[in-house]
Amino acid sequence: MSPATAELFDQSVVPNYGRYPVCLVRGEGSRVWDDQGRQYLDLFPGWGCNLLGHCPPPIVQAVQEQVAELIHVPNTWHIESQGRWAKLLSDRSFGGKAFFCNSGAEANEAAIKLARLHTPEDRFKIITFQGGFHGRTYGATTATAQPKYHEGIGPLMAGFVYVPFGDLAAVRDAVDEETAAIMVEPIQGEGGIRIPPDGFLAGLREIADAHDLVLIFDEVQTGCGRTGHWFAYQDSDVTPDIMTLAKSLCGGIAGGAMLTTASIAPSLRPGMHAATFGGNPIAARAGIATIEMIEEGNLLDRVRELEQGFRTWLEPLIETIAIVKEVRICGLMVGIELQVDGTPIVAECMKRGLLINCTQQTVLRLLPAMILSDAELQEGCEILIDVLQNHIT
Repeated sequence: MSPATAELFDQSVVPNYGRYPVCLVRGEGSRVWDDQGRQYLDLFPGWGCNLLGHCPPPIVQAVQEQVAELIHVPNTWHIESQGRWAKLLSDRSFGGKAFFCNSGAEANEAAIKLARLHTPEDRFKIITFQGGFHGRTYGATTATAQPKYHEGIGPLMAGFVYVPFGDLAAVRDAVDEETAAIMVEPIQGEGGIRIPPDGFLAGLREIADAHDLVLIFDEVQTGCGRTGHWFAYQDSDVTPDIMTLAKSLCGGIAGGAMLTTASIAPSLRPGMHAATFGGNPIAARAGIATIEMIEEGNLLDRVRELEQGFRTWLEPLIETIAIVKEVRICGLMVGIELQVDGTPIVAECMKRGLLINCTQQTVLRLLPAMILSDAELQEGCEILIDVLQNHIT
């Protein structure tokens, strides 16, 4: 990275991110290049936002066309693309209605507000799960049952109850006359690619139905094809009342959505919630192009092929590399839990031209793109395995 770029950041940018000393300037597919001309294979593109890879041509074309026609109008007006985008999402999910915003945190804030608006005023508690992650705004941060995100910013919002992920008995014990909703990630992403035990999501649906609770699925990371289904809930035969989306929703363009059933949607009545840029023309066109690209390229099927490829390369590591504790894979969500800190592994992979992530300190996380080639999958796995094999604890 050039000294001039480093100086710009030191002087003018709030230092709230731990940044690598690399300045990226160009991306194509699963590759990115820095300002020194170095190429990287990116198996964590856009922090999970670039499920279609860097600069996918259909999204680039849609955005270029749109910015020449209309960049932004407020939601006091209709735009055809927003309505069409909502219909496409509805048709591929549970047939509900969409509220558009700009991020996963905003989608979850809308879900929290809608759940409380839809239930009696004396019912306000929302059950969430330890290890979950729902965003950085105050409501979403409070919903995130990880103490490290709460340090120094209290008091938090009232009304959230935390229980262990996967523990139906704890959920039943937590429900009382003030409970309004249950909010869960079908697979915990930032929590370490934690896949729930069989029957857990179905059990949540049963509890919600028995107590007239709203069931919210946070599919910010799992949605839009990441698991090989349009939405992760479709692999569980369990349908939520509210679902939140973002990250890969618009092929790398900022965008978020909350989907809910036609019966619940009217509770978010005019004046109760809004997002100035939500569903803007650029995001809408990008969202439509994302759906079209996935379907025209049969990319949901490709996710399942790539999943098997990662399983073939990575699952044997449990037996062959001592520091590997567990490998968890669902679609293009890959977690490798280590017996040691994963941060040095990530740094060494970057030196070797491979970009991955570490979460929860010991879980290597990969969220590769649907357009990853077989050769790129092999290249990435070979680098990662070599780094793991040669890591000195």
